[in-house]
Amino acid sequence: MTHPPFNPLVAGVAPPPIPEIMRWARDYDGALGPPIDMSQAVPGYPPHPDLLGWLGEMAASPACAGYGDIEGEPALRAAYAEWSAALYGADIAPDDIHVTAGCNQAFFAAAMALAGPGDTMLLTNPNYFNQATTLAMLGISARTVTCDPAHGFLPDPAQIADAIHDSVRALAIVTPNNPTGAVYPPDLLSELFAICRKRGVWLIIDETYRDFLPPGAGAPHRLFEQPDWRDTLIGLYSFSKSFCIPGHRLGAVTAGAPVIAEIAKVMDNLQICAPRAPQAAVARAIPALQGWREANRQVIADRATALQGALAHAAGWSIDAIGAYFAFVRHPFDELRSTETARYLAQKAGIVTVPGACFGDGLDAYLRVAFANVDEAAIAKLADRLPR
Repeated sequence: MTHPPFNPLVAGVAPPPIPEIMRWARDYDGALGPPIDMSQAVPGYPPHPDLLGWLGEMAASPACAGYGDIEGEPALRAAYAEWSAALYGADIAPDDIHVTAGCNQAFFAAAMALAGPGDTMLLTNPNYFNQATTLAMLGISARTVTCDPAHGFLPDPAQIADAIHDSVRALAIVTPNNPTGAVYPPDLLSELFAICRKRGVWLIIDETYRDFLPPGAGAPHRLFEQPDWRDTLIGLYSFSKSFCIPGHRLGAVTAGAPVIAEIAKVMDNLQICAPRAPQAAVARAIPALQGWREANRQVIADRATALQGALAHAAGWSIDAIGAYFAFVRHPFDELRSTETARYLAQKAGIVTVPGACFGDGLDAYLRVAFANVDEAAIAKLADRLPR
């Protein structure tokens, strides 16, 4: 018996790649030692004990068991707005914040609020695959602008400007980038913002990994300093990485009141409200755990250095971009596609990575390496395991 048809917009999307990659990893026999999982972007250390305590306390509280405000808990909106305003030196208020169940949901809600079938959104190539599949499922066309590896996988503003036509509603960028790790310089971001403002399109900037810029880096950009930023800019953020709580699903949108109002319509139908217990816990953690977060920034920077050192001793392997959680690594096998290379590494060497082809066209020479997942001792073993 055949079943009724599915939504072709969903049926036409490829399955999530991470579960398949994990199946490859399960075929590894352990001969070279424990597996080195550098696939999914998860923190390679636990949450702070105080945060775990607050999560337990809030989960057991009857006050967190009912529905909350669609836009998010007032305490978290206030704490995150204050933190962001201090980071960017900008005017960001609690009313500019909408809390979501993770940054993927933040992008989904923002995309749905801004565009519909027949509209277009610009993405970079490479791009984060969940953003591309979100647009496909919503019937929004994704037009990509290729980032040259010779220029560190940074987008060319002139190409961005040329790609904007009448159906384009927004440009979506990720910095520090997933998958490449490329960090967009403040001047480049200002130029992209100016292009979007002039052409009347939204700039969506996903800063999930902003807290893992090098220690002492300062503000990632100056966009929120613009007095009219609310007319063009939408910021996305995830609490998952900085607070080590990806399973609790917590993200945020920073935008002007009209955008927040539209996203609230989407959220009321999508989830009603983000999980309340982690919202309450993170509202306490933002001011209390600043020192811990800064120490973790150094931990991740040290892991990046360790990866660079390990690959310097692996003949034929090179890093074309690195930053925050990721490196985009060129493999030496011209005859193999990235999927074949990643499968071989997972099954035979116990090194789990994501094929470059998952992130766009023309990327079979690359693997995404999420080095934040593993400690320096494990990273040091890569040089001996990587095939030449």
